[in-house]
Amino acid sequence: MPEWIYLVLAIAVVGVVAIAGLLTRGRRTPPSLDEGAGTDVIAPPVEEAAEGAPEVAAGEPAATTPTLERPEGTASRLVRLRQRLAGSQGALGRGLLSLLSRDRLDEDTWESIEDTLLTADLGVAPTQQVVGNLRTRLRVEGGAAPDPRTVLREELMALLDPEADRRLQVSGADGSPGVVLVVGVNGTGKTTTVGKLARILVAQDHSVVLGAADTFRAAAVDQLATWGDRVGVEVVRGPEGGDPASVAFEAVKDGVDRGVDTVIVDTAGRLQNKAGLMDELGKVKRVIEKQAPVTEVLLVLDATTGQNGLVQAKVFSEVVDVTGIVLTKLDGTAKGGIVVAVQQQLGVPVKLVGLGEGPDDLAPFDPGAFVDALLG
Repeated sequence: MPEWIYLVLAIAVVGVVAIAGLLTRGRRTPPSLDEGAGTDVIAPPVEEAAEGAPEVAAGEPAATTPTLERPEGTASRLVRLRQRLAGSQGALGRGLLSLLSRDRLDEDTWESIEDTLLTADLGVAPTQQVVGNLRTRLRVEGGAAPDPRTVLREELMALLDPEADRRLQVSGADGSPGVVLVVGVNGTGKTTTVGKLARILVAQDHSVVLGAADTFRAAAVDQLATWGDRVGVEVVRGPEGGDPASVAFEAVKDGVDRGVDTVIVDTAGRLQNKAGLMDELGKVKRVIEKQAPVTEVLLVLDATTGQNGLVQAKVFSEVVDVTGIVLTKLDGTAKGGIVVAVQQQLGVPVKLVGLGEGPDDLAPFDPGAFVDALLG
């Protein structure tokens, strides 16, 4: 047989084998994806937990320790608040001094002075007292050419009772914690005041427990918990709609057991004209005192509410024996006269004032600084 025939047959055989191989490869079943077909899945390395570290469930983020805030010191807070107060209250003082500095103080001028003081919520009786004293002093001392600003400052200072004891009673006796009960209607800034007061005490190195006894407002409880988290203060809370007296009792009990310096209890702020709810507030105070005496009852008032705030003050004082006033929202208003009115109405000093929304915008009330800011 010729050699070329052998060559053709060899080529044919090779071709058949190649075609068979291709057909067989095309009919193979692809591997399952579950078996990792063609892809290497590399699991992230698992770090060994440190000895004594809590286990974290799969899929849950590791817990992180919150960074605690260090509240602003009292001295710098006072300086800043005085500056802010001067900016918001100066218009009232300038208006009064402009009237008193006129060459001739006729009846129309005195009526304008009286209207200005009334507009500032000084109250009728204090206004009449100030105007009467001013008329007498400026007439009798007229030959000595008294400075109207000096005379007005002295009269306003007399109304504010600068000798009143404005210290916060935040410490108890015989090893018991001081118990501060904070009361007031909703919307006055009561819960916020509790949080800011806790910051002040923490800045002074006091140990504090907060009691979230406003159980009818879940938002108030959550808000208080946030304030506590920011400065590392424990918050005792109960179920929504639960018994406020029970939460207050547990908070004070916890404070006694742990030996803290101060327990601050936030209370429900329902309307003061509902006798049953006010009775409940009295119950809270009685229940607390089964654990430790209440050393301070602070009534939080919105400075912008004017005479309505005085009505609130009177009702609350009859129920829980208010020992101090906290005036909030004095920023941006010329109604600073409410400080005088509420003190004369209750015979209780204003101890704290709030002038802004910042966490450290709460400071002890200083009569001299207030009057100076009022006069601009």
